[in-house]
Parts: sequence; C-alpha cells; structure tokens
Amino acid sequence: MNKPDFLAMPNTNPEQIYRLRDSSYANDLFIAAIAFLDIFNVINKASLNFTDLCSALQIKKRPGDVLVTLLKSYGFISEVDSLFILTHLSEDFLIGDSQFDLSSYVDSLKDRPICIEMQKVLKTGKPINWSSKKAGRDWASSMSDEEFAESFTKCQNSRGVYLANGIINCIDFSKRKRILDIGGSSGIYSAVLLDKYPNLSASVFEPPPVDKATQYFINKNSIKNMDVIQGDMFENNFPENYDIHLISHVLHDWDINSVEKILSNSYKSLDTGGKLIIHDAHINENKDGPVSVAEYSVLLMASTYGKCYSIMELKEILKKIGFRNIKFQNTFVNRSVITAEK
Repeated sequence: MNKPDFLAMPNTNPEQIYRLRDSSYANDLFIAAIAFLDIFNVINKASLNFTDLCSALQIKKRPGDVLVTLLKSYGFISEVDSLFILTHLSEDFLIGDSQFDLSSYVDSLKDRPICIEMQKVLKTGKPINWSSKKAGRDWASSMSDEEFAESFTKCQNSRGVYLANGIINCIDFSKRKRILDIGGSSGIYSAVLLDKYPNLSASVFEPPPVDKATQYFINKNSIKNMDVIQGDMFENNFPENYDIHLISHVLHDWDINSVEKILSNSYKSLDTGGKLIIHDAHINENKDGPVSVAEYSVLLMASTYGKCYSIMELKEILKKIGFRNIKFQNTFVNRSVITAEK
C-alpha cells in the first residue's frame, strides 16, 4: 500500500466540526451547575475565592477549575482580586432575585443522564465512563484494551493528520535530528513531520497495547525512519539522544502532579540544547477562554483525570523544572504549541 500524502491540506476549514464534537459536554456542565450547585445564587450572596467557592459548593478543585473557566469564558462570572463576582448577564437571568430568572428553565433538563453524571464528576473529581457508555471505563483504563486502543488511535489519526501541519507552520525542524514522540499514539504527528523534514527520524514512546497499534500504523503506511519504543512515561526511563521531545494532546489527560512528572522526565533525558514541544488546546493566561477550549476542557474533565491546562500553569511548571526560553504560539483550530529548551 502506498503511503498517503500527510502534507496534503483540505480546501476548507474543519473548525466547526471540531467545535461541535469537543463542546459536547459543556452545556450539560452548565445545566448541572445551576440545577445541582445553585452556583450563581451562591456567588451572589458572597464574593468568594476559588478555594472557598469549591468548599461552599462541595466540589473538587479539578472540575471546579474547569467549571469556573467555562463560566468566565461564557461571560457569566468574572474574577476581580481573586474573587468571583456575577456579571450583569447572570444578575439579570440566573439568580432568584431577578424577575427574569431563567434558572428553572435551565433546571428542567437536569434529569438527563449526562447532567447527573456531571454532578458526580463535580462532587468526586473522578471521570465518568468513556463516551458515557453504561458498561464502559474511564479513558485511561479503556486504553489497556487492545480493541479500544486501536479504535482510539484511528480516531486520533483523523485529527492529527490535519493538526500536525499547524506545528510545521510555526516551528523549523531543519536543524534537528531525532524526535521522541511521548505518548504519540500511532505517531501521526511525527509521521507528518518526517514527510516535511527528511533529515528527521522519530521514535514513538508508548506502553502496551498502544505500541502494537503504533507499529501497525507504521507498517501499513510504510513509514521510514520511525520506530516504537515500549515504555511508561511516568517512569524515569525515557531514552536519551533525542534533540526534540514532542508531547501532543497528552498532558490534558492527566492531573497536575502527573503532568509535572512527565515534564520532569522529559527534562532529565532531553539533549542539552534540545527543544520540548507541547502541542495541545491551551486555556489563556487569564483563564477565561478561548470559549472553544474551555468547552473542550469539560469533555476532558468528564472522561479523563485532566483538563485543558492554561498557558500560565504550564509555564510555571516548566520554569520550576529548569526549562528556559519558553514560548507560546497558536497553530490550527484553537490548538497551540508551548516550546521550551533545555
């Protein structure tokens, strides 16, 4: 079989399709916040900081962070001196004292199963089953199943073949040699880079059974200069002699401590002078948007142990570890790259 042209680009922009898919749980979180938390009336009674708000609502901090980011991006709340206050929009339509209160209208949809599951995520901090399947497991557990891993990898390929070209548009790889694609699934992002830069070789770092799906992808598409290395990104065993570490759409699946562990392991094994590339959907430094990323973060909050991290959150971790020359650039479809050097 001939290898596809990974550098081919479509004539149209798929942003609307991404938005419709990635925002699928955001409305349900909004409904749950009104129906089960009464969040706007709570904030109306007292301006609270984040920790006090989570305590008052009796919710965990990870989903709480995703929730307030979403509500800020929608223009329902704002943050002044670390205290949350209502905007005029929510004062008019989302509190009981207003004659225009629409809370009961929103509340009428609270019995939808996904809204009830959102309440559980807020209260427990634990993800629900992947795609809300009744007999399913969360994403991390599901990836141990070979059939699911292969299906999920196919899903990521359909996304990655387009988004990887956004990386090419903003980073020059002409003087680089070897990519370690950490948690790279099939290796689609590296495959696109290899098409553009024949000077590169790449290794995809994945645990079993995902490594089998990666090898299948390499063989099926006759990709040269790419191999698979089996390993656990949470262990300090990244292979050495790589001047590029690529982490694409990985960190958003994990909690903040796991993110710091992955990035610390990267720093230890990356070549001196090497570049780390974090490609993902990132919340802005004010943590009030973009709306599409805040909505996508809800999906991740519900199905994984992570969320979309803000630019500032990741910069702080990278500086703490020892990375330097940290930069941010937008790519395609509200995705972006954060780069850093060792």
